Amino acid sequence: MQPITVLILGFLLGLKHATDADHVVAVTTIVTSQKKLVHAALVGAVWGIGHTLMILIVGVALILFHISIPEQAQLFFELFVAVALIILGVLNLSGVSHSLMHRFGPHQHPHTHDEAHIHPHNHLTDIIGTVGLFHFIRPLIVGLIHGLAGSAAITLLILGSITDGRMAALYLGIFGLGTITGMMLITTIMGIPILAGSKKFEKFDLIVTRVSGYLSILYGVYFGYHIVATQGLFR
Repeated sequence: MQPITVLILGFLLGLKHATDADHVVAVTTIVTSQKKLVHAALVGAVWGIGHTLMILIVGVALILFHISIPEQAQLFFELFVAVALIILGVLNLSGVSHSLMHRFGPHQHPHTHDEAHIHPHNHLTDIIGTVGLFHFIRPLIVGLIHGLAGSAAITLLILGSITDGRMAALYLGIFGLGTITGMMLITTIMGIPILAGSKKFEKFDLIVTRVSGYLSILYGVYFGYHIVATQGLFR
């Protein structure tokens, strides 16, 4: 297989990987709390960065040390995803997410006109200050957890046929780029109807938040049951 073909395939698989049901459910639970379309896209990007970071760590370790992940360990990682989905749902339904967003949300700098202030900012701190720290931490952690799960099996299907370690590492990066791009598109598309509905209906945000919370819990329970009962995690 030609190197360019491998890289194109990696990007396309990354795009497809972003559409996995557990990924979409997770980001849906997070996106419902966003007030701007750019923030919804940012959620997808941060989730993808966390996911890609974990994929790179695991993948490079596999390449360098020529090790493999036991099947039972992969199932445990997938169980973490199920637990994370349930926790995300509970946080939404309990209102804890809403409280954390206010506590660690966008910061303000109220001051009188007579006061002179110097705020040494860079672009990163400006973005964090505008969006809120919690909006970064939540999708990043969820992305890291998802990166531990089934992604290793998907990437290894290709890594097994790549003999050059540098090309394999590059493939992982391209795969991650595809995942980031795909998730940004998904969260942006989801954000459009959510933001439009919130402008027309007063309680639309509350309804969407609760529906996404229930959906996340139900899918988390189903996903966890499938891992334990069907795939035999504890057998």
